[in-house]
Amino acid sequence: MQIRDRIKELRRVAASDLRPNPRNWRTHPDGQRDAMRGLLAEVGHADALLARELEDGSLELIDGHLRAETTPDAVVPVLVLDVSAAEADKILLTHDPLAAMAGVDQERLEELLTSAEFASPQLEQLLDGLAKQAAEIEQSLGEVSERPEVEIPESWQIIVDCASEADQQAVYQRMREEGYRCRVLTL
Repeated sequence: MQIRDRIKELRRVAASDLRPNPRNWRTHPDGQRDAMRGLLAEVGHADALLARELEDGSLELIDGHLRAETTPDAVVPVLVLDVSAAEADKILLTHDPLAAMAGVDQERLEELLTSAEFASPQLEQLLDGLAKQAAEIEQSLGEVSERPEVEIPESWQIIVDCASEADQQAVYQRMREEGYRCRVLTL
């Protein structure tokens, strides 16, 4: 698998100059906004916002809407990505959910929770909720007894490398005409 580096540059930009993405599906409740203000006040910006450059030269956010909204008068770090609108949509759709899929090492979390000190009551409230949530997850996992084994039926498949999309369509059509059940896969 070849992975492309889509970062064009790091710019420092006035947050108020960044255009919010009209397709942003994330909402930010008051508790999250308060916690973000607390973290920015105590630590500052420790991560770059993601944006793509539009035809007129302006920057449209992909990730970091809350940070930009929280500090509209600040100059913020922005990673300018070389992505199309469709690719930006893919990042917008998956960036936060992928991060949310990470597991929890309960022991390390408890270590961090007991050693980190915050002046912001909103951050303390956020971390109390995190500790409670992690404990509930660990308890529910402990309650799960033996998991049933999943039976995977035998199947025989072939992957054919094609020179182009047109070749792929021709091979697909030919195989369908011969009565094979086929699926198209593009990597």
